[in-house]
Amino acid sequence: MKISKSPVKKVPLATKGDLSIYFIGCGSAFAKTLKQNNILVAKGNRNILIDCGGTCSQSLFDVGVSLKDIDTYLITHSHADHVGGLEEAHLLGRYVLKTKPKMVINETYEKILWEQSLRGGAELSEEKPLKFSDLWDVIRPRKLAGFPRDTEEVDIGSLNIKMPRTLHFPDSAGSWEECAWSCGVILDNKVFFTSDTRFDLSLIQHYDELFDFETIFHDCQLFTGGVHASLDELCSLPRNLREKIVLMHYGDDWQKHLKKAEDAGFHSWAKEGHTYTFNVC
Repeated sequence: MKISKSPVKKVPLATKGDLSIYFIGCGSAFAKTLKQNNILVAKGNRNILIDCGGTCSQSLFDVGVSLKDIDTYLITHSHADHVGGLEEAHLLGRYVLKTKPKMVINETYEKILWEQSLRGGAELSEEKPLKFSDLWDVIRPRKLAGFPRDTEEVDIGSLNIKMPRTLHFPDSAGSWEECAWSCGVILDNKVFFTSDTRFDLSLIQHYDELFDFETIFHDCQLFTGGVHASLDELCSLPRNLREKIVLMHYGDDWQKHLKKAEDAGFHSWAKEGHTYTFNVC
């Protein structure tokens, strides 16, 4: 993995074959000095925006990227810092660009996303009620067999994406099956982006045993409790896993925890505005 030395001046929307991950932000939902934890992934001539929070469009605009530059969207769950910018995306597509943006989404989550998040601001925009499929060009992932939990897969150009279900919310749920729909994202069997998740040892161990990830970008809350993995909980992981983990989705006071994370052997903290490049040849 190669990390840019400073925030990049030009965000990669395509590559010469390498896998590029640009951190639009790395902050928690309540962070004020950090942007929302959304990423823009590029490989070859394709790119995919993973999560689109309420400030995502502005954050991209600030670095010279428009939503019209986004090839495909993938949403990991329905919290506002991950879906709050989707209304702008689909209304821009319908009324300005005159084209439907693409989204990787299964039937189950499409219904949830539409009925519980997007329908209110979109359905009655015209004389005839609109549906999700009127606004989005849907790409259906395929279900995979033989995995320890529900996992789906899709190819976007040369980029392979796997989407394992995760254990996020509510905090009363005892397993991923009992949770609201959420997923992580595995890129080219090399990089695991957990998105938001509670501490879930089996998720990390089982998929790392399958793929031996080069890097794991992991949700990291700086206190224990609620619906996010905490730094204390992550410190209990085997050292070989901690050494692969880049901490993300953290709070404004993250610098108070630098020594603890360093002593535990974590790889680093995610840096917003930076690119992480992987050779996948």
